[in-house]
Amino acid sequence: MAAPPIKFGILGCADIARKVSRAIILSPNSTLHAVGSRSHEKAAKFAAENGFPESAKVYGSYDAVLDDPEVDAVYVPLPTSLHIKWAVLAAQKKKHLLLEKPVALNVGEFDQILEACESSGVQFMDGTMWMHHPRTSKMREFLSDSSHFGDLKTVHCCFTFAAEKHFLENDIRVRPDLDALGALGDVGWYCTRSILWAADFELPKTVLALRGTVTNSVGVILACSAFLQWEDGKTATFHCSFLANLTMDLTVVGTNGTLKFQDFVIPFEEHKASFSTAVKSGFTELVTGWDPKPSEHTVTTDLPQEALMLQEFSRLVGSIKFNGAKPEKKWPTLSRKTQLVLDAVKASIDKGYEIVEIPS
Repeated sequence: MAAPPIKFGILGCADIARKVSRAIILSPNSTLHAVGSRSHEKAAKFAAENGFPESAKVYGSYDAVLDDPEVDAVYVPLPTSLHIKWAVLAAQKKKHLLLEKPVALNVGEFDQILEACESSGVQFMDGTMWMHHPRTSKMREFLSDSSHFGDLKTVHCCFTFAAEKHFLENDIRVRPDLDALGALGDVGWYCTRSILWAADFELPKTVLALRGTVTNSVGVILACSAFLQWEDGKTATFHCSFLANLTMDLTVVGTNGTLKFQDFVIPFEEHKASFSTAVKSGFTELVTGWDPKPSEHTVTTDLPQEALMLQEFSRLVGSIKFNGAKPEKKWPTLSRKTQLVLDAVKASIDKGYEIVEIPS
């Protein structure tokens, strides 16, 4: 007999919560149970517009969601500055925690969140959806194949989008009191995670922010770039921005092969995604082309990546709730490593583009 679905509560009515609400519905082992906002009216409107079942609870506060004894897990899409308060409180109330990225303003805050999760025995996961797409595991197979890919040498990542005037003046991601990391915390999180993923989550030794950081009038980052280096000599660069055309490129270069894809955060299509590989590439005799040419690989999926994320998170929660399992430590570990690199980039910018060492 299948275990009952995991009951989710959502704290807040952010735009991204609409996408995650749909993912909870699509996931076969989760259900929408409650939503809370600072007003009952706003929460009720959100529930009505996003497919919540009639039985779902609607609350006029975040506390009420956390106090609901039927809520197994909460999704928290609140501004980053509010994460430490509500994520810690959720963990203390024994609610498993799916937390939107960036997970905190710095690793010190995140460690407090992790301590609360560990003390309460609850599962933690951040909302980096592309990690759960089957394409990601297929690409890992290529990177792990020493005869085809070889040893990692360098990674280059770019994630940008051209924000409209209203966004640049009003969005929470450009306000120092709500999301002080700006583009670095938002699109830069994805760049950092992709680089760490390519490096099999080995942390770099040093980080150097590159000159040219763009900030708004209150000092929030709108665009920045960074250079990462490992002790064995491999390197990575990334550029993230709210000020340039939509681009989601990732290139991973090894001694024998190269992996490239152009939609690493959100696939061009919901139910299939592609990537290209080149192995031992060279030039044709007259240097007029490539030999062999890169090959294209397509991976299909019945569920979109966000629903697969919810399915995996709910599976972990169900294992704890129904089978007495311990929380999976992989996901909080990956979140912490990502936050450490973001902290180092921010520190390099604040120190006038000095090299910053990542703590081991």
